[in-house]
Amino acid sequence: MGALPVLTTTASASAKGTSRTAAPTTAFVDPAARRQTIRGFGGMTHAAWIGDLTAAQRDTAFGTGEGRLGLSVLRLPVPENRADWSRDVATARRAAELGAAVFASPWNPPAHMVETFVHGSRTDARRLRHDMYGAYARHLNDFNGFLRNHGVNLYGISVQNEPDYAHDWTWWTPGELVRFLRENAGSLGTRVIAPESFNYTKTVSDPILDDPAALANVDIIGTHLYGTPVRNFPYPLFKQKGAGKELWMTEVYHPDSTSSADLWPQALDVAEHLHHAMVDAEFQAYVWWYIRRSYGLLREDGHLSKRGACMAHFARFVRPGYVRIEATATPAPNVYVSAYRGSSSVVVVATNKTTSPVSQQFTLKRGTASRVSSWLTDASRNVALQGTDGLSNGSFTAMLPARSVTTFVTA
Repeated sequence: MGALPVLTTTASASAKGTSRTAAPTTAFVDPAARRQTIRGFGGMTHAAWIGDLTAAQRDTAFGTGEGRLGLSVLRLPVPENRADWSRDVATARRAAELGAAVFASPWNPPAHMVETFVHGSRTDARRLRHDMYGAYARHLNDFNGFLRNHGVNLYGISVQNEPDYAHDWTWWTPGELVRFLRENAGSLGTRVIAPESFNYTKTVSDPILDDPAALANVDIIGTHLYGTPVRNFPYPLFKQKGAGKELWMTEVYHPDSTSSADLWPQALDVAEHLHHAMVDAEFQAYVWWYIRRSYGLLREDGHLSKRGACMAHFARFVRPGYVRIEATATPAPNVYVSAYRGSSSVVVVATNKTTSPVSQQFTLKRGTASRVSSWLTDASRNVALQGTDGLSNGSFTAMLPARSVTTFVTA
């Protein structure tokens, strides 16, 4: 029994769990304490670099049934050459049909808009010519229109992928980004995303937040999280000046790109990373790098990886428009809890990174739910349905197996 997330009434489960591990603090969930609105969880497709997803893989990635990832956001590249614009349309169209928001990021402008300059020890670094800002805005607008004509309405478009880590693409200084946003971004026909720093370098995004004219033309402050320590996840300046804007994490793989995505318990790091991204950073979207890869959410054979299973605990159950609500984030050492409210349910995701099972009590304040269902991923199971049980005065207790992630959904 200790290996299963047994759902029981509060009194009996507490008694069963105390012999296995020290009793943790009750995890209180307050549906009335609203935090950020969730836009979704997603991944990147890039047919030119790794090949397109197959029809079956698209359905696995963006479907929400058993064995599916449940992604609700797709990121595309903006190819610099118009002849390449159709490469990712099939996946984008299917993702949109399944309800996903689609956005796009450019790596390079068209070649005739670029000039070389000296950047550190490099004499051939690339940047957008300053007299081409208007033409570049039209290029982005044309790509947006091309997709719209092919059945995909972009949720947003980025100015530049990783402008501060552009050894193999186009550099932008913070000042150049601000100038483009002030003078040209207002003409773009969809939401504007910037600056997509490679590791949440605030000195790249601060100037945007500090410039009212630039900020007025940005809809989403986007960033990547490569190597970013959790202590740098909070963003006080965004809280101060980002009213009406969204905050997205638009690219990451974690913890590395060299290990198999099925390595356990390393894959559990993904669940913890997602927890911190939602709770500490308060991101509204979390987007993985390649959807299908040896280190990705889908294995190369198109089946769910262990990393993908950890993502699915959020993506399948926390849908666009849900709101993160206050919950006891760490009711026990190395136990992480976050909670979300939909129109008729509360979703709680609990990650136990300890080597022992934890008997964890959950209490929903002012809750009216009468039952709760759960899904489990551990060393031998992937998002496996564990059954349904009742709540007692808004509380339930679950055995969280060692090194596991469990999603609970109330009804």
